[in-house]
Amino acid sequence: MRPPSCLPCPARVATILGRLRGGRDRGEQALADNSLDKSLEDSWANIIESIGEDLSRPGLLDTPKRAASAFQFLTRGYQQSVDEVVNEALFPSDSSEMVLVQDVELYSLCEHHLLPFIGKCHVAYIPTGKVLGLSKVARIVDVFARRLQIQEALTTQIAQTIMDVTNAQGVGVIIEAQHMCMMMRGVEKQNSLMKTSAMLGTFRSDQKTRDEFLSLLQM
Repeated sequence: MRPPSCLPCPARVATILGRLRGGRDRGEQALADNSLDKSLEDSWANIIESIGEDLSRPGLLDTPKRAASAFQFLTRGYQQSVDEVVNEALFPSDSSEMVLVQDVELYSLCEHHLLPFIGKCHVAYIPTGKVLGLSKVARIVDVFARRLQIQEALTTQIAQTIMDVTNAQGVGVIIEAQHMCMMMRGVEKQNSLMKTSAMLGTFRSDQKTRDEFLSLLQM
């Protein structure tokens, strides 16, 4: 038997067990990812063949694999959580003035046709003792944009998440986007622009707060 002084302390044991569990989790996740990769690749191969293309021609040999990889990237929001991307980046602040992050680039996929919609997201909030790390606003936008979406729901999800994370007095979110499902097909209106808004807390209850938000966007 090892002398008591040589026995690993509880913290050390917990660390070792945590690493072992983490290793297993990563291994299981890798297997799941590989399975998803293969499933998506096979699905894209079926789609390409179904439209009458020849998968054996040089230009398409690796297309199912590339398309599967691209689709996973475009929907990676399903593999992310808000806690993960925020990573406790909330900082004490005495400010009670509006914080605005404007023109956050946004890329998402319409859940009806799986075609892109592309635009800008404007996020404003009034803090109550804490402010969110600047890049985290953009990351929260991406978590929800990188999923199958409709613009109305995406706008609300971003606003509610910022509200929940910061416990702000209020949050305002506006998204402006062009939808390929309306530009490339259907009515084919290339100049159409969709705008949606979500106003929570003081942004909904106080006209002056809303006006300040809209005024800042026009500067």
